[in-house]
Amino acid sequence: MISRHIWNLRNALRKIWVRVVAFAVLAVASVVLAQLLSPLLPDWAATRTGAASVDRILNLMASSMLAVTTFSLSIAVSAFAAAAQNATPRAIALLQQDPITQNVLATFLGAFLFSLLGLIALGAELYDTAGRVVLFFVTIVVTGFVILALMRWIGHLMSFGRMGNTLDRVETAAARALAAWRRAPHLGGHPANGAAPGGGTDVTARRSGYVQHLDMPSLNALAEKADLQIHLALRPGGFVAAGQPLATVQGTPPDSASRQGIRDAVTIGTDRVFEEDPRFGLIVLSEIASRALSPAVNDPGTAISVIGRIVRLLSEWPDRGAPDIRFARLHVPQIDAQDLLTDALRPIARDGAGTIEVQMRLQKALASLNRTAPEMFAGPGARIARDALARAARAGLGRDEMDTLAALADWAGPDPGTDSSGGMSDGAKGG
Repeated sequence: MISRHIWNLRNALRKIWVRVVAFAVLAVASVVLAQLLSPLLPDWAATRTGAASVDRILNLMASSMLAVTTFSLSIAVSAFAAAAQNATPRAIALLQQDPITQNVLATFLGAFLFSLLGLIALGAELYDTAGRVVLFFVTIVVTGFVILALMRWIGHLMSFGRMGNTLDRVETAAARALAAWRRAPHLGGHPANGAAPGGGTDVTARRSGYVQHLDMPSLNALAEKADLQIHLALRPGGFVAAGQPLATVQGTPPDSASRQGIRDAVTIGTDRVFEEDPRFGLIVLSEIASRALSPAVNDPGTAISVIGRIVRLLSEWPDRGAPDIRFARLHVPQIDAQDLLTDALRPIARDGAGTIEVQMRLQKALASLNRTAPEMFAGPGARIARDALARAARAGLGRDEMDTLAALADWAGPDPGTDSSGGMSDGAKGG
């Protein structure tokens, strides 16, 4: 529920170039600092500290850091490719945003840039004899950063890009989004029940893509200023095509400035993002399980691990008491248990239909969620349990295996569309 400016700033700070620029700023700052401190340092300080050899240190750092940066970047790209191939391409964004990887690469590249700028400043005679002492001590600090980065990088490479590491990252991202959703299930607005009331004015999108962020404070301020009620058509994660409604406005028809203000408050991008989209993390976990269950991979253990992670994520359910309304003029679509369970478990039920171990773990997971929050998961969970049982039967599992699954799915009860004899009821047949 942060403003779009803070959201954009937070995303910008995750870019590696920000850290690299910091080292360039450090190089420039060392020049300025040398000019300020040079009159205070005696000339003999250069010989006593070894600052006379700073140019050789910078030459060594420039040549080595360029090679180390290139080698480390190739390792990172290989890890991204391995994650895309073994897990899912949607997980690459989390590896690219890994703070350790970004800090290490930025340190190596930044040290190269620092040494290059330092050599240029030495060649331009921007440092006198005393000023070289300042550059020497700053270079020692940068060298310490490089050594620490190398140590972290060596330890980090032991797991970076591996399946378990990728699963941990996706689960953590999903857990953060779900935690934010639990705190504010409707993003601080009113829960929208169904379609927007009639008689409103639609504000349509000018471009197609996924909603990545809603600037709720700006939207509410705009609505208060114009005395409007805004019914948002989508949450973060929803796809909108150009010309489709972003929101329906109740009240005085908005002018062109208000319409543009609503459009500006809805950030639309080409891809879904994890931060404010609790369903996306579950979808990515499900994709990893589906790939593991493909004939080319045949790794049911990973699918079973994913089911356990999904149960862990969904075991905590938001308080269904009165919502905390911070933005009284905004109405936001809801997310229900059916959406989450369908995103997370239906693909696994489909792709693991012929694997008894996966089917057993799936039925146990659904029963566990039903015990955790029966008021939310009983109906949706029972539907998926019955569907998984039917898929397993069509996949050709043996009688003993089907009996085992049927016993695990007993809590879900019979399909409402069948009579007690197992045939279709008249209502299910359509009369």
